[in-house]
Amino acid sequence: MENLLLLYIGDDQEIINSFEASELFKLVHFPNGLQSINWLTRFEYKAFDQTQTIEIIHVDLIVCETNIPGIDGFGLFQLLKKRCTNFSMPYILITSNYRDTLLNEAFKMGIDAYLPKPIDCQTLHSKALYITEEKQKLKLVLENKPTKDEFTVMYKTKFLKRVFDISVASVALLFASPIFLITAIALKLESKGPVFYASKRVGSNFKIFNFYKFRSMYPDADKRLKEVEHLNQYKDDEVELFCSECAKLAEGQLCSPAVYYDKDRICERMAIKRKKAKKAFLKIPNDPRITKVGNFIRNTSIDELPQLLNVLKGDMSIVGNRPLPLNEANAITASQWSRRFRASAGLTGLWQVELRGKGGIMSEDERFKLDNLYAENNSFFGDIKLILRTFPALFQKEKV
Repeated sequence: MENLLLLYIGDDQEIINSFEASELFKLVHFPNGLQSINWLTRFEYKAFDQTQTIEIIHVDLIVCETNIPGIDGFGLFQLLKKRCTNFSMPYILITSNYRDTLLNEAFKMGIDAYLPKPIDCQTLHSKALYITEEKQKLKLVLENKPTKDEFTVMYKTKFLKRVFDISVASVALLFASPIFLITAIALKLESKGPVFYASKRVGSNFKIFNFYKFRSMYPDADKRLKEVEHLNQYKDDEVELFCSECAKLAEGQLCSPAVYYDKDRICERMAIKRKKAKKAFLKIPNDPRITKVGNFIRNTSIDELPQLLNVLKGDMSIVGNRPLPLNEANAITASQWSRRFRASAGLTGLWQVELRGKGGIMSEDERFKLDNLYAENNSFFGDIKLILRTFPALFQKEKV
């Protein structure tokens, strides 16, 4: 297996020990960003034209702690990109205080991965090879199309595909109309509020549209969080306004590494406590805010039927890449995965079929790779094949 030159920036001794013990990596280590960037880059002065150029040492992978002394992992990446306009080495951030908001920020900046600890060397090695391969493909694409930016090519639904979408959606809505009527009556009888729920999603060409579903929660679900406080596994663990451990130290000192959480600079101990308290409300078993009718239509996927209206409107197609919520779409617009938006948004697609074939196990990278593959190779008859593959996939027994 290929041995990779790895630059690790941080001071986690367990991480250092695991890299040194692994046969997959040859380790170079610096505790902070300043030392690492001084080692990675150097200025060359050309006397004849009074200019400076930058030479950069090539490594196969850079793994950087999010929180390091001086410039943090995000700032270091920005500095590297600023100094070296052709910087393309795989750059991965790791952290012991994983946050979804920072994941989005990392993807917006073009950072290749943002991972929670502990780090598995085999997984990291595979990810580095995969990132390198994708960047090489991207480079070839750009070199082969020097006069045309392929990322600005607007997707346009072909006539045959549009006719098929309208025909299928119209027939499906006709047959499903009794279900629509019964569901609407049931929702209205059980609780007041709109029958449909619309959320903002992003489809082809990064078009934002209202994504329709049947409402499955009570209208005041956000205000009813108090009702589920007893389900909070951390409810007896009060989250302090200020850290009691930091209060015992001299002014300006923290009991654990400084981190940013919800825009506040606090100690890692407090961040973990806040995250636990917040996370307890994100996944609530038997959530009482879901109506009885809502629970049924979720389990039977009836709540998804209104997306046929999106197909008729032209927001989506029968086959395509699933439309993404705004935060997920924003997170990948600056990455190689943005090519997925050069295809129609769809009710079903390539990754859904492949997911079933893999027993329901698929990484985010694999999913977006399949989205890109569909965007680059889709055709009307290819869509028909995917539809035919969708039905047996629905009944395929998943691997345990």
